[in-house]
Amino acid sequence: MPQVKAIHMVYATWCPHSVPTVVEPMKKAAIDLGVELKLYDIDTEAVRAGDELVKAHGDDSKDYLVPQVFFEFAGGEFKHMLTGYSEGVELTKRGVERLLSSDFYKGVKQSQSVPTREHA
Repeated sequence: MPQVKAIHMVYATWCPHSVPTVVEPMKKAAIDLGVELKLYDIDTEAVRAGDELVKAHGDDSKDYLVPQVFFEFAGGEFKHMLTGYSEGVELTKRGVERLLSSDFYKGVKQSQSVPTREHA
């Protein structure tokens, strides 16, 4: 399995699907994987980079949904991992739980060469 280089998240600070529902678990996942979490707040200048990321790799539409989470792999490939569920925050929360308990995520986690504190 290729190594994850970074986690990218397009979000809005005012959106309960984003904060804390997805932002906090993605912070923990980034620590878990030993990678950077890159946040693109749609209400700041980061919106341009977030728009491009969604357009190229995500669930794009005129008024696309947030949050959207992407894994960037060492080879430069991006994989769309999650879009918030407009039907309710609880569904978004369950989507995050499914992602972090998936065989895919477990495989990614195993393939990361994260030094332990003993070796850091």
